[in-house]
Amino acid sequence: MMDWTDRHCRFFLRLLSPGAMLYTEMVTAAAIHHGDTASLLAFDVAEHPVALQLGGSDPKLMVEAARRGAEFGYDEININIGCPSDRVQSGQFGACLMAHPELVADCVRGMQVEVDVPVTIKTRIGIDDEDSYEFLRQFVDTVRAEGCSKFIVHARVAILEGLSPKENRSVPPLQYERVYQLKRDLPELEIILNGGVTGVSQADEILRHVDGVMIGRQAYHDPYLLARLENHFNPSWALPDRYSVVEQMLPYIKTELSKGEKLGRITRHMLGLFTGEAGARAWRRYISENSFKEGAGVEVLHHALERMPLAA
Repeated sequence: MMDWTDRHCRFFLRLLSPGAMLYTEMVTAAAIHHGDTASLLAFDVAEHPVALQLGGSDPKLMVEAARRGAEFGYDEININIGCPSDRVQSGQFGACLMAHPELVADCVRGMQVEVDVPVTIKTRIGIDDEDSYEFLRQFVDTVRAEGCSKFIVHARVAILEGLSPKENRSVPPLQYERVYQLKRDLPELEIILNGGVTGVSQADEILRHVDGVMIGRQAYHDPYLLARLENHFNPSWALPDRYSVVEQMLPYIKTELSKGEKLGRITRHMLGLFTGEAGARAWRRYISENSFKEGAGVEVLHHALERMPLAA
């Protein structure tokens, strides 16, 4: 999720789930080629396993970006063929590439040769009027022929003309059955379902049909959901106390502040930690009002906890 799942967010989420595969925000291959690669690709070793999600359509730039990602130590290189934003479309990548499976296949072919880690695809079930299982299957068949064996499928069609990116996350109806059929027809592939997953029991049901579940915004707004999922599928791992998660973040935050990072850039990802708990609003409000003040430090988190009823 662009501007959301940065390295600070991923470090925080790792404390809530030691087993989940984490994905970077989408980074364009052009940015890696022209920009500050270290700033774009650096991450903490504690984030493993972590995948680099790339956006782009130029095979040469995509191969270069994949190589750089592998050099930095990412465990997977993922090509985003699902984002419907205007900015992405103008760059000829994201969901619009579903209409050009041969180009995607060219990128996959070159990237597979260049790196030893898996090259995977995140896609929609269709775009605009191309809203059928046959269209999805043709896209997957073309790309898997080049060796891609893992597809993360957002179970909504992307409407590239007429809907905003926000509307594209909710207006087109979810069609899980189309993703389930893809797994039934191609059992040798690893199929991950994305879209509309909000709870443990729902994830359980979906996993009866596919190999995995990707959760985006729900996990961002209610990050403790990841802990509940981890505990459900790995009962030997005890659910962490939310207060202890805050304490575990403090050394990381102090280190980042010493490098010149602003507190608010980190704590914005922690606002949802107490979602559903008494005092959650007080937690969010205090951090929101104080984290971006000049000189703000870890004392902001201590004071935020003190204002919560459960801290008494």
